[in-house]
Amino acid sequence: MSIETRIHHRKPSVKRNGIRTNRSSFARLSPLFLGCFFFVGCGDEPQTEVPPTELTSIAEARALPLGKVAKVEGFVTVEPGTFASATGEVGFALQDDTAGLYVRLDEPLQAAVGAHVRVEGTLGDMSKLTTLISDPTRVDVLSGSSVLAPKDVKTGEVNESTEGLLVRVAGKVTKALVDDRPYGMKVYVDDGSGEVQIFVHLVGADATPLIDTSKLGVDQAVEVTGFSMQYETTYEISPRAAADLVLK
Repeated sequence: MSIETRIHHRKPSVKRNGIRTNRSSFARLSPLFLGCFFFVGCGDEPQTEVPPTELTSIAEARALPLGKVAKVEGFVTVEPGTFASATGEVGFALQDDTAGLYVRLDEPLQAAVGAHVRVEGTLGDMSKLTTLISDPTRVDVLSGSSVLAPKDVKTGEVNESTEGLLVRVAGKVTKALVDDRPYGMKVYVDDGSGEVQIFVHLVGADATPLIDTSKLGVDQAVEVTGFSMQYETTYEISPRAAADLVLK
């Protein structure tokens, strides 16, 4: 890592450690002092370059302590900005063969579902959701693409072990729809193994739900695909688009 040193223009009279000197005084200074005076870096400690961050699997990155820098590679499962109504930022999610992870971004990025990306950032959490805090300059869109299939799980199995993954559940709606605007809508689904919250984010100026919630009455059988995430103490699934809801 290079260090930029600023050299200020010196006036004829310079005050150093409370002693005022002028140009004629320089003749009385030692050659060593003059060398250190005119050449930047004399006496400085040697600078060592910070090694580049090594690429790790997403599972390895998720296991790092908060504040650590990580670099991961995978395929986009949630487009940037999809969950902005609740998160207040424009991040996205990616997944590899080992795990999935949400990437927090405060500036927009163009990356479609299935895009192959490499991301460097700092491990953090967002309301208990493990995240990689980054920015678009640290995201590289690579060649190739792959639209990943969701992992089928029981509603009662949506927990820390599934966080970050694209998952799919099937069951029946157990409660009336909860309007949680301006953040989103809440639906509850159970397949008999335990209830899970489906959090539906909003998009557009008219705050339209990402899936059609109008037919989600109690006892309606559904199949829901979405990103397995956490909000504080609640594990939930967040659909990404209308196709993520199938009525049975």
